[in-house]
Formats: sequence, structure tokens, C-alpha cells
Amino acid sequence: MKKRGQKKCIVPLKKFPVKRGDEVIVISGSERGKKGKVLQVLREKSKVIVEGIRMMKKALRPTQDNPQGGIIEKETPISISNVMLFSRWEERQKKKKSASTTEA
Repeated sequence: MKKRGQKKCIVPLKKFPVKRGDEVIVISGSERGKKGKVLQVLREKSKVIVEGIRMMKKALRPTQDNPQGGIIEKETPISISNVMLFSRWEERQKKKKSASTTEA
């Protein structure tokens, strides 16, 4: 039984369907239907970071390196189960279209 405050155990996948540089499409969630390039794969957490997807704004404090401070936007990880290779998604759409035209 899991107690309050315990982290849930994440079992990493043995084989990942996507690699860095692949073109993927988001298949579920608030960013559904958006397309982007994989920037990083986080194997331990079973997540990926996709370019331009799930952007987060972060406030930077003024430091000696960056005296202005400011707000930056960066991508946050998304679960690997919520993305699909764009080429596979395209094939699936073609199959759906051909099946619907043959029925009619």
C-alpha cells in the first residue's frame, strides 16, 4: 500500500519507439494534434521533450551573469505514451481514409 508522500515507482521501458531527432505528433492531452521534433529522451522517467510542445514560462532572477533577469520559455517533458511517430500516424490516417471510401 502506498503511503502519502511516497513517489510512485516508474518502470522504464526496455525499448523506446522514438529517438532524438524523430518527428512525432501528440496523440492525447491538451497539446493533441501538434507536431514537433524530439529534443531529448528521458529513459528513467519514460518521458520525452518535444520542440515547441508543452511550453512553460520560468522567471529568472537577476544574477551577475544575467543582470536583467526576465522570463524564459522552455519545453517540459511529456509521457512517451502520449506521442507517436509522425510517419506511423500518417500511415494510420491513410488506412482510415481508404477504409471509409471503400465502405461508401
